[in-house]
Amino acid sequence: MRLRTSLALLGAALLVLVAPPLLTAGSGAETGTQIPGLRLMVPNTPGGGYDITARTAAKNAEDAGLTHNIEVFNLPGAGGTVGLTRLVGEHGNGKLAMSMGLGVVGAARSNHSPKTLADTTPIARLTEEQDVVVVAKDSPYRTIGQLMRAWKKNPGKLPVGGGSSPGGPDHLAPMLMARAAGIEPRKVNYVPYDGGGELLASILGSKVAFGVSGVGEYLDQINSGELRLLAVTGPKRVRGLDGPTLKESGYDVNFTNWRGIVAPPGLSDAEREKLTVLVEKLHASPEWRTSLRTNGWDDAFLTGQKFGDFLDAQDKRVVSVLKELGL
Repeated sequence: MRLRTSLALLGAALLVLVAPPLLTAGSGAETGTQIPGLRLMVPNTPGGGYDITARTAAKNAEDAGLTHNIEVFNLPGAGGTVGLTRLVGEHGNGKLAMSMGLGVVGAARSNHSPKTLADTTPIARLTEEQDVVVVAKDSPYRTIGQLMRAWKKNPGKLPVGGGSSPGGPDHLAPMLMARAAGIEPRKVNYVPYDGGGELLASILGSKVAFGVSGVGEYLDQINSGELRLLAVTGPKRVRGLDGPTLKESGYDVNFTNWRGIVAPPGLSDAEREKLTVLVEKLHASPEWRTSLRTNGWDDAFLTGQKFGDFLDAQDKRVVSVLKELGL
């Protein structure tokens, strides 16, 4: 009897040692999305659109139980191309990805970067959003019409700030606005900042007459009254915000920005698939759906080679628009 009991206890102990642990709900293991040590680079300063997107995606992925302990870190500089160069240099690193968007496309062109998005592994386009035209709460401009008339009268004396380098969304949007208002784009005094966080301080400090940035970046400041919203750049008004479109205000502009995720070159098929499945599961999660609504983002999900083709088309678009504007 004692021998059987001892053998049973020994067998149980061996099972504990050699049997695989039970999968727990929300561990990410059952969906194949667990990537230990995953790092998400933000190629601009804290508080900008890439930063907000990255931190929101990381939190949503963790809250949905898809993976854990994602490290989000900032590596700003040169409109995102410092981060881009770092990413491309991490050849074969399947535990690194970068938040990015149209701004990096434009910066790679305007800064003549030796590395471009064609050198990366495209993972997914996540969102599309409109830009907002905003001024400080004590600005003399209370409507988009007032601002545009003053801007047309003396474009050089009314600097406009944007959170991207020339060729990026916050640069292209005011240039298109200028053309629609009859202002020569070359006469526009555009002041670039490395992300919406830096731009915000300059708008509030009246270092620029007005600013153009993504709607999700300045929702809190608009709602609190720190910033006055004059217009949005896209085809329709943003739900919950009291601001007209440029088009309904008499200016023929329809412009939207987008954001996504890319990874280093040289990933194995398994590594690329792992990252893609993670963002697919994130996209399908209720946590992400809530974040889309909260930030005023439109769903623009696109993965893999289709996203790669989109990046190539965006690069051609930036070159075309800059040529068209004489810039």
